Amino acid sequence: MKRVEGGVCAPLGFSAAHCAGHIKYENRNDCAMIFSEVPCTAAATFTTNVVKAAPVQFDRSIVSSGKPVSAVVVNTGIANAATGKEGLSICAEEAEAAKKALSLHDSEVLVASTGVIGARVPLDRIITAIDDMAGKLMRSAEEAAEASEAIRTTDTHGKQIAISFEIGGKTVTIGAMAKGSGMIHPNMCTMLSFVMTDCAISKELLQEALSETVGDSYNMISVDGDMSTNDTCMLLANGMAGNAEITEKEEDYEAFLSALRIVNLHLAKSMAEDGEGATKLLECRVIHADTKEHAKILAKSVIESNLTKAAVFGNDANWGRIFCALGYAGVPFNPDIVDIWCGSGLSISEETDLLAAGEKIPEAMSLRLVEDGLATGYDEGTATEMLKSPHVVVTCDMKAGEASAEAFGCDLTHEYININADYRS
Repeated sequence: MKRVEGGVCAPLGFSAAHCAGHIKYENRNDCAMIFSEVPCTAAATFTTNVVKAAPVQFDRSIVSSGKPVSAVVVNTGIANAATGKEGLSICAEEAEAAKKALSLHDSEVLVASTGVIGARVPLDRIITAIDDMAGKLMRSAEEAAEASEAIRTTDTHGKQIAISFEIGGKTVTIGAMAKGSGMIHPNMCTMLSFVMTDCAISKELLQEALSETVGDSYNMISVDGDMSTNDTCMLLANGMAGNAEITEKEEDYEAFLSALRIVNLHLAKSMAEDGEGATKLLECRVIHADTKEHAKILAKSVIESNLTKAAVFGNDANWGRIFCALGYAGVPFNPDIVDIWCGSGLSISEETDLLAAGEKIPEAMSLRLVEDGLATGYDEGTATEMLKSPHVVVTCDMKAGEASAEAFGCDLTHEYININADYRS
């Protein structure tokens, strides 16, 4: 298994395009398209917010129907959420415009939007953008990168990755791009993720693999505790790698699942690291918990704590805030035996390369702040320097079992307020 160039264009048969659709922003690209030259099997997960954007409702209907999908159209700037029947009509007209522009007859088009809630996507502009992009689709690493940049809102950079591996002697590739920076909270998180693969796999197993990997990736990040209306993760498989179709949970499925997990984990951590105004990736690793579910709850409680996030921003090893966040997570544990460590992690790229090579991410338990529920008398100067790392890792040893989990967030800075105080303007 190895990382390769090309993002969403890395798998066979996929091309991309981007343009400035003037949906909300001026002087920047704000639309993207992904196209497969043969129809795809589709799987997806969506926001659990009761208020679901029109694109979420539209796409969920198509994916659940089992219809093949050949393209995805994405715009940024306007979310097309809380827009009623007119919002759904806009989605349908977008899809029809794309089908016409791409000469599609036997497959569907999915749509995705992100941006300001309550505003409708201007139909004339998005149709013009669709016609523009349909005429300049390209399969290149450069175009994939441009497409990942075009779907940004407050993200500081595009997010993409591609992984290749072998199944039955055939090279299979998964390529993906995503956006996410603010309004990020688990179950799904506020994000858009588009994952493409040339693997041949049944719809049932494609959906199962996606749902499982989402649980350990996108559902384990949080930037600000706000869950979006538009969260979507799409997974399209066109089968062009030529492998025997995966229909059982055997060796081939496990290989696909492992690669998909690496792709989604990379994108999830990239979102957390790029949280609005963030200067650091904050990771909490809970080890030796009694159950996996409890480990997840505890880890998320720490990275969601505003007081912990603020302390990390200030390079303050205030372990009491971490201990407190564990305590109100709603999971029973014995505080008199807990250890808390603080350390520095590798970069996201370095971690992804290790995972792709089949290696474990090393422990980051450098400085023990708490032992058996009590402060260790650690050196504050050493702790302060450690917290200046761009990747801060907090490890909580619950000493209650063998389960573990990781959650990912970021520090809370003054810039977060600045970004969100005038988001609509």
